[in-house]
Amino acid sequence: MKIMKRPNILLTGTPGVGKTTLGKELAQRTGLAYVNVGDLAQEGQLFDGFDEEYQCPVLDEDRVVDELEDKMGDGGVIVDYHGCDFFPERWFQIVFVLRTDNTNLYSRLEGRGYTGKKLQDNVQCEIFQTIYEEAMEAYKEEIVHQLPSNEPEDLDRNLEQIVQWVEQWMKDNN
Repeated sequence: MKIMKRPNILLTGTPGVGKTTLGKELAQRTGLAYVNVGDLAQEGQLFDGFDEEYQCPVLDEDRVVDELEDKMGDGGVIVDYHGCDFFPERWFQIVFVLRTDNTNLYSRLEGRGYTGKKLQDNVQCEIFQTIYEEAMEAYKEEIVHQLPSNEPEDLDRNLEQIVQWVEQWMKDNN
C-alpha cells in the first residue's frame, strides 16, 4: 500500500447543504484535488438507469468506485457527494457531514427547482440526520464530524477549521 502524502476528505450531507461551495473553496486553499461525484458521473455516464419518481439518473456506485480508485490511492482528494456509505472506508482520513437548518435547506432546494416529494424527502433526510447516521455506520466514529452550514460565517469557519486540519495532517504524516 502506498503512503499518502496528502489526506483524502469526504464532504457529505443532504443536497443543498453547501458541499460544492465548501469543496471548491477548500481545494483552492489547500491545493487538494476536488471531485464532485455528480459531475464525474455525468461526464463518464456512470449511471444505472433513471429514477422516474425523483426524475434523476441512478448512480452506478460500483463504476464510480472503479473510476476513483487510483486517484484515491494517491491521496490529496476532496470528494463531494450526498451519499457516503458506498465508498471504501480506507479512502478517507476524515469525513465532514454538513448540516443545515430545515428552513434554510427548504429555500435552497426550492431555488434549485426541487418540488413535491423530492423536496419533502430531502428536507426529511436532514431532519432525521440520515446522512450523518450513514456516515457513522460506514466510517470510524472518530473521523466523522458534523459542521453547521447555514450562514456565510459558517462557510468561513468551516474552511478555516478544515484547512488547519489538513495542515496538521500533513505535518504529522510527512
